Amino acid sequence: MKLREIAHSRTGDKGNISNISLIAYNADDYEKIKSAITADKVKDWFGDIVFGDVIRYELPTISALNFVMYNALGGGVTRSLSLDMHGKSLSSALMDMDI
Repeated sequence: MKLREIAHSRTGDKGNISNISLIAYNADDYEKIKSAITADKVKDWFGDIVFGDVIRYELPTISALNFVMYNALGGGVTRSLSLDMHGKSLSSALMDMDI
């Protein structure tokens, strides 16, 4: 099953840091997502993009995880040559992960 079948996501950025929120549609799926989607797995998934640490924050009261990815945006909006300087498509890419 693809992650997008049980969760949705949003992406934000600040400088060269991207963060991706991952929110379960149903609170019953939160534990499944929490155990399957680790910081290491996210770092591996974005291995060609994220060159720094990935830290996962858990928000169980809203059935969500937040991943903060350092050195992830090619230097930031004003320096990056990427077509997606803000990294907004990263949330869609994460949703394609198998769970």
